[in-house]
Amino acid sequence: MSLGYLALVLHAHLPFVRHPESDYVLEEEWLYEAITETYVPLLLMFEGLQRDGVDFKLTMSMTPPLVSMLRDPLLQERYSKHLDQLIELAEKEVDHHSQNGHLRYLAEYYVEEFTRVRETWERCDRDLVLALKPFLESNNLEIITCGATHGYLPLMQMYPQAVWAQIQVACQHYEENFGRPAKGIWLPECAYYEGVERMLADAGLRYFIMDGHGLLYARPRPRFGTYAPIFTETGVAAFGRDHESSQQVWSSEVGYPGAAEYREFYKDLGWEAEYEYIKPYIMPNGQRKNTGIKYHKITGRGLSLHEKALYDPYWAREKAAEHAANFMFNRQRQISHLSSMMGRPPIVLSPYDAELYGHWWYEGPWFLDYLFRKTWFDQNQFSMTHLADYLRQHPQQQVARPSQSSWGFKGFHEYWLNDTNAWIYPYLHKAAERMIELSRREPVDELEWRALNQAARELLLAQSSDWAFIMRTGTMVPYAVRRTRVHLQRFTKLYDDILAGKIDSGWLEKVAAIDNIFPSINYRVYRPLDG
Repeated sequence: MSLGYLALVLHAHLPFVRHPESDYVLEEEWLYEAITETYVPLLLMFEGLQRDGVDFKLTMSMTPPLVSMLRDPLLQERYSKHLDQLIELAEKEVDHHSQNGHLRYLAEYYVEEFTRVRETWERCDRDLVLALKPFLESNNLEIITCGATHGYLPLMQMYPQAVWAQIQVACQHYEENFGRPAKGIWLPECAYYEGVERMLADAGLRYFIMDGHGLLYARPRPRFGTYAPIFTETGVAAFGRDHESSQQVWSSEVGYPGAAEYREFYKDLGWEAEYEYIKPYIMPNGQRKNTGIKYHKITGRGLSLHEKALYDPYWAREKAAEHAANFMFNRQRQISHLSSMMGRPPIVLSPYDAELYGHWWYEGPWFLDYLFRKTWFDQNQFSMTHLADYLRQHPQQQVARPSQSSWGFKGFHEYWLNDTNAWIYPYLHKAAERMIELSRREPVDELEWRALNQAARELLLAQSSDWAFIMRTGTMVPYAVRRTRVHLQRFTKLYDDILAGKIDSGWLEKVAAIDNIFPSINYRVYRPLDG
């Protein structure tokens, strides 16, 4: 008999990066890498589990920017060319290492893997969102939404209309792409502030995911900690992240991805190969970049990159199976202990960035595959569940008010508001004020209608939490700064042109073709919530 539940949640998100105005932009490869290393491997895993009769349960949040990019014909075509080039390089590597048995073995492995990705990509007509729908229908996969552009909601709470737009536009986009209303939402960065649950309820959402301390410090204190959801006063449920299971995967010190047998992320052929040889496969300007072909394993802690030993997928897969068994064993012990203490079935919520599985931790999809199989065939102490299913089975929960929180550094907001990125917020706030002002207008013609809707798109894109996050991490900062400024500049020009009654139709058409997210957006979503 099952003593409790395990709920795995993968947060699949990338910022909206699409540049039809340029032949090559490095940041578009964020999507290409994620498709190759995370999304297609997960899809193949789902197919294999279903084929073998494993009734797996997994929740995934798929953000509107990611869904939009996955379904965009331009990016689909560019990814296909990227993949063809990757296969060409891997095939070239097979010949290049004809005298080195291990490197040839690895090159052949990559040819096989990349070819399998291409076959899957074409079999799905290049539409991975559509390919996931059968698993939604079979209730193996529960897909939930997120903020429209992953905007950091607590830092825009002084403009409730802006928060509402992030939520409502996301819910509309979800229904357009998945043919059903979203049941739950991954709050961007798991960032919660008191009162946002009222908007979630108004949008028809039944639950949200937050960090564990946001639940632990709820008022009154939750009787069962993070091992049961709470209902907010609006009836929307809040689920909190479990620290113990998260640490086993996330932790850089004790987490599974640091095992010596696993592939080394930071040692890539693009930086290792002789320059003239690799030149056709790096950036057009001649700068080196990651290719996705990596021949070395982590090997051990504290080693420099040149000390890394060669990777072997066979032993890495064996280690992934071992780690899956260990994770299952620890959840059995954890859930058994909690069940005896609580007197009711606990739920352990384990949320992760989806891109951890495959992109950052190459063996992550193998780990998940083994975990689903082992929990289905080898134990009966806990069941895997979706959060909506859990609420249906357990409709009575404690009512409490969650605490303001995020899953970022120190658990609050400082990673998105600090001396590296604070400069963006006065501009974002002024743009929000102006968008609320514009929302009261009724367009005089179709051109103004398009301009008003494009203004809403530009504000949403400027609000992406990714830009502030990148500024804080210190990686790709010029791109994040440029994106923030460009969207704010476009918004400001639209605002000025609309008020002046002098809209540049040619410029608007060009901008709308570049920033084409949310084609059915209605700028009136920014109208005051009380009227």
